[in-house]
Amino acid sequence: MKSQEVDKIWERLVAKVAVMAEGMKDRSPHRADKDGKYDSMPTWWWTSGFWPGLLWILFDMTQEPMFKEKAWKWDAEIENWLHEGELGQLHHDVGFQFLPTAVIKYMLTGDHAGKRRGLAAANYMAGRYNPVGQFIRAWNDGTWDKDNTTGWAIIDCSLNLSLLFWAANETADPRFKHIAISHADTVLQHFIRPDGSVNHIVSFDADTGAFIESLGGQGYGPHSSWSRGQAWAIYGMANTYRYTGEQRFLDAAKRVAHYFIACLPEDGVPYWDFRTPSLKDEPRDSSAGAIAASGLIEIANLLEPSESRLYQTAAERILSALTHRCGTWDLPNCEGILLHATGHKPGNVNVDVSLIYGDYYYVEAMAKLKGWRHRIF
Repeated sequence: MKSQEVDKIWERLVAKVAVMAEGMKDRSPHRADKDGKYDSMPTWWWTSGFWPGLLWILFDMTQEPMFKEKAWKWDAEIENWLHEGELGQLHHDVGFQFLPTAVIKYMLTGDHAGKRRGLAAANYMAGRYNPVGQFIRAWNDGTWDKDNTTGWAIIDCSLNLSLLFWAANETADPRFKHIAISHADTVLQHFIRPDGSVNHIVSFDADTGAFIESLGGQGYGPHSSWSRGQAWAIYGMANTYRYTGEQRFLDAAKRVAHYFIACLPEDGVPYWDFRTPSLKDEPRDSSAGAIAASGLIEIANLLEPSESRLYQTAAERILSALTHRCGTWDLPNCEGILLHATGHKPGNVNVDVSLIYGDYYYVEAMAKLKGWRHRIF
């Protein structure tokens, strides 16, 4: 994408988010309804960090005080669930919740309460680690109507590892890093397949650590290729390499990226799963595209120019497709930035909607094209 095109898109984004910020009030959005209006979820819900994270990026890039004011309170709101919530309301997703709130708040403003909250969340996440199976437990019992998920791990957690790496650097305590690397190695062994496709959920025996099976989760089936899972793996493994310098993680990120790029349809907007029996009439997932694009930019930044071109070009191709095929620029009453996201197709939940994490990663990726350097994931 030429710099003039990036500048034009960014101007539209800033204007769009300014309108969103005024209209969102105290809502914690997850998905938009058929009229384009975002819902409001409890702040223990896993997506609660993405809206304030989007605001923090806009503040960092524009220095407009309104974005900072709207973003400021959210880490304190989410922290309440660490201390006052019922057992089981927070999961591995504390990375998604506290990195784009408490951690970036501390990074940009020096707010020590933000630092404290980020470290408390990292401690909580580290406490979910199973040392025998070498994985971070995904959910608590009762999630997805399952009574026992003690041995379940998911690919999404790859990106939450950044919270542990940040905590290790911030405290000079390598225990956080050791847990993150151990889980990442489990991702290499049990999640990322030889061809670069990815399992969504893997079940282990929580007592022995033995692998039991892979589960379909939000993908079509146990052996399919859920596109958002692919995107989490691209970005998560690239970040793990950035924090560790261990080549095996970069190699894994590249392998998954190659698979993702090869599976993209001609128009550049990924299907929700790359391995359904037929792609005819299957919905797309713009959120998978946005996450993958941001991860591909990370890979490109880790490589020499001669090699990085493949990943940078793919990221820009996806972002251009999302801009022109999914953007809501001509829909002023639509609060979402991107249309055509898919949350959970097998459950027929949030199909062909705007999703706040799709909006977040689209803004994040575009900010990277504009030179944003304050990485939080």
